[in-house]
Amino acid sequence: MASARAGQIVAHLGNVGPTQLLKDQVAIITGAGQGIGASAARLFAAHGARVVVSDLDAKKAQQVTEEIKSQGHQAMAFPGDVMAPDFGQRVVDATIKEYGKVSRYCMLQSMCTCILNRIDDLPLQINHIVNNAGFTADKMAHNMDDATYELMYRVHGLAPFRLIRAAAPHMRIKEAEKRENRSIINVSSTSGLHGNVGQVSYAFAKAGVVGLTKTIAKEWGPFGVRCNTVAFGYILTRLTFAKENGETIEVDGKKIALGIPGRPAAADSKASVTAVADIPLQRAGEPDEAAASMLFLASPLASYVSGHTLEVTGGRGI
Repeated sequence: MASARAGQIVAHLGNVGPTQLLKDQVAIITGAGQGIGASAARLFAAHGARVVVSDLDAKKAQQVTEEIKSQGHQAMAFPGDVMAPDFGQRVVDATIKEYGKVSRYCMLQSMCTCILNRIDDLPLQINHIVNNAGFTADKMAHNMDDATYELMYRVHGLAPFRLIRAAAPHMRIKEAEKRENRSIINVSSTSGLHGNVGQVSYAFAKAGVVGLTKTIAKEWGPFGVRCNTVAFGYILTRLTFAKENGETIEVDGKKIALGIPGRPAAADSKASVTAVADIPLQRAGEPDEAAASMLFLASPLASYVSGHTLEVTGGRGI
């Protein structure tokens, strides 16, 4: 039932016709090899964006890129670890290299004579950054070690900051048209807004994302750049599946188990109902639904929305 609803939403958003919300705009999306990030990459591309598909898993990043290209859209894969100190600069440099510099023309009209002036070598403007990459490393506060606590800061706090800083010359531009669409979307979580048992380090890091967003919104707003946070609740990804499924991510040479201990399988209807009992919509969200919120924040439909945290939770937490 939930999948059917999500399919209807994606079909509606994907049926863009002549109106593409992000036509010819450049978007860097991290953690785009699967889950919400992959859904966002596909959706942004369907709306005309030139998408940089970045992921730690090179194979998955390439698969999503090829899928997008097969639909007649533009995308490039950029595998890499967002926690690497030079990642932000490297992905920005690769984006500029792939899409080149923009030669712009301005039309000057005098009487009945039109003069075409060419303005060369203006830097390509990166229109959108979606800081989506991340994972959980859950422990109760009294069992939390420093290394795990710092790890959550590195991936959810430091990595997004570094990418934003690297993109500054291509987004924070005085000469840009006042209404040219540029935005940053940082992914937080309801754990960061309300806290969550067993996620002290994750909650700390995701709360920091909100502070980062509000600061960038104030500093870059005068340049026409919007910055918003999207905070997800229970979305069906490998981070919310049962830990017993065996999903892992390798970080610094160590495997980290992903998922929630004891989370019921979808086939267990009684247990599944219990898992969503406090969600007014009575179901978990789909990655495509989560991606739709990102599209909204990136699009001109949200042209006067900045510094905001959009909760995508099915009503949980109200």
